Amino acid sequence: MSEPIVVVKKHVPLGTIILNRPEKRNALSRAMVEDLEQAFRDLHAEKSVRAVLLTGAGSAFCSGLDLAEMHAAAGEEDSFDRWRDDVVRLRDLYEVMLRFPKPIIAAVNGPAVAGGAGLVLAADFAIACSAATFGFPEPRRGVISGICAPLLTFRVGGSHAARLLLMAETITAQRAEAIGVFQELVPHEKLWARGMEIANEIALSADEAIQLTKRMLNETIGETLETFLSAGAAASATSRTTEAAAEGMKAFLEKREPKWPT
Repeated sequence: MSEPIVVVKKHVPLGTIILNRPEKRNALSRAMVEDLEQAFRDLHAEKSVRAVLLTGAGSAFCSGLDLAEMHAAAGEEDSFDRWRDDVVRLRDLYEVMLRFPKPIIAAVNGPAVAGGAGLVLAADFAIACSAATFGFPEPRRGVISGICAPLLTFRVGGSHAARLLLMAETITAQRAEAIGVFQELVPHEKLWARGMEIANEIALSADEAIQLTKRMLNETIGETLETFLSAGAAASATSRTTEAAAEGMKAFLEKREPKWPT
């Protein structure tokens, strides 16, 4: 029997969600996105769980949407509809996380890039080990990071967001901490333990007060962010229909430099 691609564990007061495709660097397949949403719904219903830690199995946190899955859809007649559905599902997952009533801690155990970096931004705060990296390499694959752009701008400000997105940079854990993406750097082997410490600290406060505080914080993002996320999803889907996107994804899968159309 194969292992689940999303593993949920409970060690009260902490619930843990593990992205479990280490052989694919925890790339977000369609099935994984659906299972992640279900995992958050399940932990929402667990009253004894006061905070949720999200992490990855193996050496990566998450490498973003599964490009092999996306490339396979390129030859289909309904490819645009499938790409649009993919980015809408990812947008919906981010909204589930933003509206989740309990604090979410991203424990970044390795590279968090593209849609995986978006998971970090949709969490309430992030702890990371020194091996963690963070970035948005999509333009080097011929596409854009439309959904993550508004979240990134909200978390780190316009100038840092512009540099990361326009230069398609992937930055170190130390720099990510300096600009406010990560709140703490801890040794890799202590990530989960630190998450438990944070959950225990949260559990000292009234549950209703924490939920109201999180709702207040996310209402400062409000409907404007929802509009931007929807617009970003549409732009991301459109970018996947271009010649550049086809070449970028093909080059990535073939492990070579892309030859951009002129």
